[in-house]
Amino acid sequence: MTKAAKASRLKRLARIEGQVRGLGRMLEEDRYCIDIVTQIAAVRAALRRVEEDVLRDHISHCVAHAMASGDAAEQEEKIDELMHVLSRSAR
Repeated sequence: MTKAAKASRLKRLARIEGQVRGLGRMLEEDRYCIDIVTQIAAVRAALRRVEEDVLRDHISHCVAHAMASGDAAEQEEKIDELMHVLSRSAR
């Protein structure tokens, strides 16, 4: 991961952290339920974008390297990792 990519992801996660703190304040203030649900959906979408970015980076570097290596065991390991993480994130 490049320094720029890392900095970007950390900045995005800090923004998400602020959104989550805002959700806590909304609950404390007894804000309208639909407004809270809307903000929860926004946080989930933001996390999903970070997840997709990290996964894209993993595929383009780690998985691509394994496929180019010709090492069948390494290739199988990367495929298994991907299948596992994709099945978990689909839940």
